[in-house]
Amino acid sequence: MSQFKYLITISPLGLMYGSSGAFLSPENLVGRSGAKFPPDAGAIAGLIFNTNRETPFTDHQDLSDNLMVAGPFWAKQDNPKAFYVPIPWHKVIAETQDDEWFFENKSNPTTSDESEDIKWCLGQHQWQRQNKDLNPEYIWQSIDAWNLPSNELRERDAIAKAPWEFVSFLHPKIKPDERHVVEKDGLFLENAVQLRQNCCLVYLSNYEIPEGWYRFGGEGHLVEIETHTLSEKHKINRLLQHKIKHAFALITPGVWGSNQFSYRYPIHPDFPRKGMKMLTDKAISYRYRLGQSRKNQPQGNPTGRLSRGRYAVPAGSVYVFKHPLEMNWWDFPNEWFPKEGFPLKHLGCGLCLPVDIQGVPK
Repeated sequence: MSQFKYLITISPLGLMYGSSGAFLSPENLVGRSGAKFPPDAGAIAGLIFNTNRETPFTDHQDLSDNLMVAGPFWAKQDNPKAFYVPIPWHKVIAETQDDEWFFENKSNPTTSDESEDIKWCLGQHQWQRQNKDLNPEYIWQSIDAWNLPSNELRERDAIAKAPWEFVSFLHPKIKPDERHVVEKDGLFLENAVQLRQNCCLVYLSNYEIPEGWYRFGGEGHLVEIETHTLSEKHKINRLLQHKIKHAFALITPGVWGSNQFSYRYPIHPDFPRKGMKMLTDKAISYRYRLGQSRKNQPQGNPTGRLSRGRYAVPAGSVYVFKHPLEMNWWDFPNEWFPKEGFPLKHLGCGLCLPVDIQGVPK
């Protein structure tokens, strides 16, 4: 298996809840819990498992062993296969200006007749850019325009800002037997997310989910789900077949390390981290629900069990290597990923695509 066979679109029928759901923070204490959206791929994996448990559409053990999902992405509803992924961080695209990080060797100038392999010495190269005061304002790009220079992305209108916004409102807690707000703590502040009506969330999968209306996310908001077939020739599958040379960019959060500790890269001895350089930002929280449990719950009401709270390298982060990696994401061994009963690779962690960076051999 080395391809995603289905593209799953999720269209909210109203507002969605946008909670990080991972760690207590000052923002959460004042109701600003909607700092993280859209839901990670674990949410769609849980939905697939629950749906198969209630209305079986495939063998459960086969699903447990082989399910691969990835996301989150988004798309315009009239063209979901041209979905948007995070822009690699070496591209800086503002409202009217563009810039790109590149590698430059100032300590050891080389002559023009030397080959690229001889010129390339990662330890002597440093990240540089022309306008260090320019801040990115566009963080999403069409998958169809992957690896194009910043100016071409703009010319093709292949860049976009997030199509959602957070909306804070007072949420009532209703009495179980009356249509009245409970007297104590009857109101609480909720951060919901409003997605533009012409847009939908997108996830990749190697299993199909029956189309219909579902409860999705931590608050179980109602959404409409559709499934689209992806061919081997679709852009994402073709890109994932390319062997990574000296650089790749994450298009989903990267969860590396052991089951106890999080790192910026795999700690496995086979991972070529010596001399590696990165473009990244502070880590983000990463957590999802493992399933439903009725144990010790009144009247057998189910409740979700949260996975271990972890930190992830944010999507868009760029990794540059001294020597060609010569593998793609499908080739990454399961041992590079933490385990939660299964390698987190099955949730699309660290999904990455090769990128070209000025000053780095291709």
